[in-house]
Formats: sequence, C-alpha cells, structure tokens
Amino acid sequence: MGLSHLSMIRAHPDVRVDAVVDSTGYILDVLSKYTGLVTYTDYQTMLDSVELDAVLIATPTRFHGPMVRAALEKGLNVFCEKPLCLTSEESRELAALAAEKGLVTQVGYHNRFVGAFREVKALLDAGAIGRVTHILAEAYGPVVLKAKGSTWRSQRTEGGGCLYDYAAHPVDLLSWYAGAPIGVGGTILGSVFSENTEDEVFSTLYYPNNVSAQLSVNWSDESYRKMTTQITITGTAGRIHADRQEVQVYLRDTAPEVDGYEKGWNVRYTTELTENVWFYLRGEEYSAQLAHFVKRIESGELDDTNSFASAAVTDRVLELLTIDAAAGPATMDADAVAAAPPTPKRGLLRRRA
Repeated sequence: MGLSHLSMIRAHPDVRVDAVVDSTGYILDVLSKYTGLVTYTDYQTMLDSVELDAVLIATPTRFHGPMVRAALEKGLNVFCEKPLCLTSEESRELAALAAEKGLVTQVGYHNRFVGAFREVKALLDAGAIGRVTHILAEAYGPVVLKAKGSTWRSQRTEGGGCLYDYAAHPVDLLSWYAGAPIGVGGTILGSVFSENTEDEVFSTLYYPNNVSAQLSVNWSDESYRKMTTQITITGTAGRIHADRQEVQVYLRDTAPEVDGYEKGWNVRYTTELTENVWFYLRGEEYSAQLAHFVKRIESGELDDTNSFASAAVTDRVLELLTIDAAAGPATMDADAVAAAPPTPKRGLLRRRA
C-alpha cells in the first residue's frame, strides 16, 4: 500500500512528495535511482530534517501509534493506513491530540469512498428504508489458502490476522452506518490454514433500539477471485444490498419518496455513482480518499467521517470481538460439552475450561 499511495499522491497536481522512509534498502535504492526522491531509513530523522505539511503512513499496525504521535507533535496532518492502532485507547489518545492541535486526520478505510457504499450512507441518512432492524456485513477472498511462514500479517502483535487486516473493512462500514455497538456476542475467530492467527471471523453486534448486525468474514475462500465486501441492510420500509459494483434497493409502499428511486426494486451501478479521479490505481476509491485528504488540508476543514475519531470506534469493535472470542460461548450445555470430542489446539482455537 505504501508504493500504491506513493504512485497516486505523486501524480496529484497539488502535491509534492519531499521524502520517503522505508526499512528496505532495495526499495529505497530503486526509488532514489528512478524517481530522484529523497529517501530515509529512519522516520524520526526524516521528520527532523524535512519541512512538511502532511505524512502518509503505511506500515505494519504496531508502528502506527508512535509514528502518528511523532507526526502530530510536529504539527503535521496525517493519513494513516487501517486499522489505526491495536488498542482503541491509543487511537482515542491520538484523535484527541490531533483535535487539540487542529490537524487533519484520515484513516485508509477506502470503502467509504466507493460510490456504491457512499450511496448506501445517503439512503440511510434519507430514511429510505425506514427504521433499520438488521445489517449483514460480509467480506470474503483468497488471501490465505495454505499454511504460510511468519509474516507481519500472520502475527497478531504486528497487526495482522483476518480480524485486523480484513474484517476491519466491513466492521468500519458498520461503524459508519450504525455507529458504535453497545455489545458483541457469539464471536468466532477460526483458523483454516494459519497457525498463529485466525482466517475466519463471525459475530453478532448489538446496537441501540434493538438493531443487530451479523459479521461474516473469511480470507481463506478461493471461491472468490479477489476481496469481495458486501452489505445488506433490512428496514421497516425496505432493503438495501450493496457491493463494490452496485446498489440494489427494494422499497415498500410505505417507504418515503427518495429522489431517483421508485417503489419496488431499484439498481444503481457504481459507474454512475463514481466520480472520475486524476489517477487510477487499484480502484477509483484509493485516489478519491487521498484527494479528500488533500482537500481537507487545503480548506482547513476538520469535520469528517473518516478521521481518527471514527477509526477509534472501529478499533474498539475489533477489541470487543477479540475479548468476546476469548471468552467462548456465553450459554453452555453441560451434557453436550461432556460428550463433545476435544477441540484441536491450533492457532487461536482453544477449548474453554
């Protein structure tokens, strides 16, 4: 993602990249030779040596906290890849520090810039499907399809694993659409191939006013060619289903009038919901989120739905899911437990005492 961000932001007409930091000498040698960029191997040395307006941080998650704090204390605006931190307490502290200094912050939850998912938010704000009763948030893809060696993604302490590296995306959409949950339950962090982290995440999230959400994520599913994120929202006046390609909306006769929609089935395609970007790489949403960050710095606008404060809500949900999974089933059947075969001790799966 660091190289992707570098490609996009260097092409932005209103931005100049003054320095790049990386721990890999080969990458820095190539960048220095073919781009002429000034490179550093130490982040703090770069901050002390170069006059900047903003930094983009795309490192393993455990480095986010100290790097973000150092940038904020220098008075710099910060775009940081997701998730923000491994603890919500640290995320909240960084959000408070940024607010105190009046700095622009943003986290790389790119789905908030996908046309279809933005349309879902607009429909919910308009009350198109009445009172929301339930949400299904899903993400599937072929990331881990065999046992692999140790990488930062396979180590929870580095910020990897299906929960923090994959499930964070649909969890963040839930935070955007429904706010902070009041609790979670029935969380399963299941191992398919990985030895040291989970490959599946399943859970129920509970929100005020009897709204519930189901989370279903699996990054060991080769039936999908690439990551596929889906949202299905049920309300008293209709239903919304969305993925990156389109929004399908069913409106009952009781639904309010919504511009561009009629009663019954409606389909809006992402091609009609997506604005052109100056540079395409991976998807329009990646360029769009960087453009949004730049515009906010230029305008001094701090009110945003994709800031450190909103990312801290998502980080707290990820914490709750971890805690809930470790606790095991809330209601046990003693007879069934006694008759069940022992659970294999693999990865994060442990039999509850």
